[in-house]
Amino acid sequence: MEESMEEEEGGSYEAMMDDQNHNNWEAAVDGFRQPPPPPPPPSSIAATAREPPGGQLLAVPAVSVDRKGPKEGLPMGPPPPPEANGVLMMLKSCDAAAAVAKAAPAPTASSTININTSTSKFLMNVITIEDYKSTYWPKLDGAIDQLLTQSPGDYIPISYEQIYSCVYKCVCQQHSEQMYSDLIKKITNHLERVSKELQASPPDLYIERFNIALGQYMGALQSIVPLFIYMNKFYIETKLNRDLKDDLIKLFTEHVAEKHIYSLMPLLLEAQSTPFQVTPSTMANIVKGLYTLRPEWVQMAPTLFSKFIPNILPPAVESELSEYAAQDQKLQRELIQNGFTRGDQSRKRAGDELAYNSSSACASSRGYR
Repeated sequence: MEESMEEEEGGSYEAMMDDQNHNNWEAAVDGFRQPPPPPPPPSSIAATAREPPGGQLLAVPAVSVDRKGPKEGLPMGPPPPPEANGVLMMLKSCDAAAAVAKAAPAPTASSTININTSTSKFLMNVITIEDYKSTYWPKLDGAIDQLLTQSPGDYIPISYEQIYSCVYKCVCQQHSEQMYSDLIKKITNHLERVSKELQASPPDLYIERFNIALGQYMGALQSIVPLFIYMNKFYIETKLNRDLKDDLIKLFTEHVAEKHIYSLMPLLLEAQSTPFQVTPSTMANIVKGLYTLRPEWVQMAPTLFSKFIPNILPPAVESELSEYAAQDQKLQRELIQNGFTRGDQSRKRAGDELAYNSSSACASSRGYR
């Protein structure tokens, strides 16, 4: 009798728990409004026989229920509510993030531009036009001043590497046009001052001062042109189709040489007629320099230019040999009159004077031509 009563109590308890679990599953499924999954294939019926409906969508905590009896197997309190699946939770979180993004104010265009500008300036070290005028060009201006005013052999305390680096950075930052304009303006102002100083020179110092100005400027170009070689290569040659050295030589021609050529040439011809009035090195430097500046000036004094530059006059002809000899004899007499002697002539044989003069005249004439 007692055993039958225990069996009946145990059976009624198990039936009650089955009904309760079934009601919980149906409430959870109705709450999420998810349709039940299709029935599993026959091969997996045995493996999923105890899986409740909707188990693929809900994670149900396991309840420890022992079939031994009501006292030992009863759970302590009602079962916890079912938890949502990971897929559903992810969908809800995505919807919440989208709602927050819609509610947040969108960044304005000005703020984006300012951020990008400051970032690019920090990363690329951008040189603005204000930076060029306040920092980079003053360094170049001071170096050019020292190069234009240095004397041959002087030491200049400047860093050629630093100047070249300034030119390189300015060219890379698209300041080539401004830098070229500043360079031309700087050198033009210097040459105008040189021209005014030459105009105030007395005639006896005019040739020597012109030689100093010409040599000083040509020597400065040997340093200035290499320092600006990057600008010359990527701006002057590419966009202007010119060369920096040619442009700077043209500046001296226009602002100095052209203004003084008609005053300088008569003094050079006069100095030529008076031996050693001007040192041969000074005369050679000026004549060669004038020919470099403008070859057409040869027509003003072809005989003068022919003494320092080859192939200026036409080649010698046999019919004019006597004339060449007469010119050399005249030069020798002028030298003797001015105190220059020919040395010891005591061992020279009598009657060789004319032959010696004739042979030397022919040789010197061929050498000039």
